[in-house]
Amino acid sequence: MIIIFGASGGIGRFLFHVFRDSGEMVLGTRFSAKQDELDLVQVDVSDYSNVKEWCDGLLTKGLEKIVLINCAGISFASTLHKSDNTEWKRVIDVNIGGVYNTVRCLLPAMREQGYGRIINFSSVVANISVMGTSAYATSKAALHSFVRSIAIENASKGITANNISLGYSEIGMGQTKITEEMRKDLLERIPAKRFCRPDEILAGVKFLIENQYVNGASIDMDGGLS
Repeated sequence: MIIIFGASGGIGRFLFHVFRDSGEMVLGTRFSAKQDELDLVQVDVSDYSNVKEWCDGLLTKGLEKIVLINCAGISFASTLHKSDNTEWKRVIDVNIGGVYNTVRCLLPAMREQGYGRIINFSSVVANISVMGTSAYATSKAALHSFVRSIAIENASKGITANNISLGYSEIGMGQTKITEEMRKDLLERIPAKRFCRPDEILAGVKFLIENQYVNGASIDMDGGLS
């Protein structure tokens, strides 16, 4: 069973539809209540009780071979000295707190079953300096230590935890959070001279699902930018 938190965004939505169309059992969540997302369940990943209630309901149905994909994330652009403390903390609560919540709620079942895949989306900004991203970069960098700890604790139970440290892609924040001027500058700086394609993201996710010996890793997928 593939469970995608944050399946309403560009990357999460893409993965949700690809896996579903290929015949996989897949469930997805969204934060908003948009009418065009009725195939997704509304869950606030930053709310532990909300996540636990939904996950507990799923586990009563006897889910097996759980693959958890964490795509939920938000960003907040501001230099630190001008930042709003509430918005800054909200990024941390969603991007790293949300991952803790989803993993904490599903990990016991994974351990009991002797199988689990935890795949988080980190970011190239955890490795390179980008002005105005202190909250986002901090939240994504935290995921690197997070998966290393989980790997040590759970590898003997058939569970892997890894990150894809994504650079700028053709879907997701790589398109919605940058200006055309920034896009042109990035294409000059990225050694591959292009953004990551959706099929390449999918290939990375499939690799982490299939390979049990890759564990605790943060795999850079940024065209050589970092």
